[in-house]
Amino acid sequence: MQARVADILKDLDINPSQFENGDLDVHSPIDGGLMGRVKMDTKESVDAKITAATEAFKKWRTVPAPRRGELVRLLGEELRTYKDALGALVTAECGKIFEEGKGEVQEMIDICDFAVGLSRQVHGLTIASERPGHHMREYWQPLGPVGIISAFNFPVAVWAWNAALALACGDPCIWKPSEKTPMTAVACQKILERAIAKFGDDAPEGLSSVIIGMRDVGEQLVDDKRVPLISATGSTRMGREVGPRVAERFGKCILELGGNNAIIVAPSADLEMAIPGIVFGSVGTAGQRCTSTRRLIVHESVYDDLVPRLKKAYSSIRIGDPLKQGTLVGPLIDKMSFDAMERALEAARGEGGVVTGGGRALADEYGDAYYVNPAIVEMPEQSASMC
Repeated sequence: MQARVADILKDLDINPSQFENGDLDVHSPIDGGLMGRVKMDTKESVDAKITAATEAFKKWRTVPAPRRGELVRLLGEELRTYKDALGALVTAECGKIFEEGKGEVQEMIDICDFAVGLSRQVHGLTIASERPGHHMREYWQPLGPVGIISAFNFPVAVWAWNAALALACGDPCIWKPSEKTPMTAVACQKILERAIAKFGDDAPEGLSSVIIGMRDVGEQLVDDKRVPLISATGSTRMGREVGPRVAERFGKCILELGGNNAIIVAPSADLEMAIPGIVFGSVGTAGQRCTSTRRLIVHESVYDDLVPRLKKAYSSIRIGDPLKQGTLVGPLIDKMSFDAMERALEAARGEGGVVTGGGRALADEYGDAYYVNPAIVEMPEQSASMC
């Protein structure tokens, strides 16, 4: 895997030797092999990066918004240049298929285009006053350093969704990526630094930084009063911890958490359209998105037609190396995710569910990776495991 990743890094114009001497081993879910090593931050280095962002804010907030938008435009251009290579790195590190990896980078490009437009629309209201000859004006001010916490399943797009808007609005960014996908974060930071070099001296030092580490690093970012906004993406468990901690210091929070998404199939549904939508919504990114389809609520009049066809579609899904053309489903991120899937299927069986599919796939070929067969569970009634 290291040789494959080295080629990807070269396509990104990044020297692979930069990922040789860190203290955090990064393993690819594709085969469990070592991708590289990254250096983890300490309490002191996190504090230094927050301090640098605080200082950068003093200058960046004074740069006119359209000029700030120019930096975001340049970032979008850099992402266009490296779209395929960054998409491949996303695939190697989180396991989603290459088309999804490229699609995620396209989402980064799209938000950059959107933020550039917004940089010329940072305006407020002019409000009538009861005093003769007077009016009131609403004017939006930059907020300050923004902390971004992202999950492994969208290792780059979540950062871009936040950073493009924050930078256009005058706010520096401090990014804590998942410890499972740090190499893509480092690559994105290097791409942004290239855009900054083209942008010029209006961009201060410390405008964007990445902090690598485990839970303690995230907690330090969440608890720091110098970071007025935390945008965190992850599990509902994480959100329940982050939200109150930020609120306790009167900070602001944006939380994008897990979902329990359902598709309702009515008698009038076009099954030729519904089945592909259900399949991709369920198995894309190996079912690890917050937007993944987790429940089907099917009208009894179409149940006997839909379910057999859905099972047939599931049985034909091509599972394998997500970097190879033709693969539709790659691996789960790690053994922990596989064990969680196994527990969920066992709980469903305990509630009377009938399971079709599931279990490890390609175990002989990828003994250190966790490919699985997608599962369909037919439940006799709504139960605790469904809610």
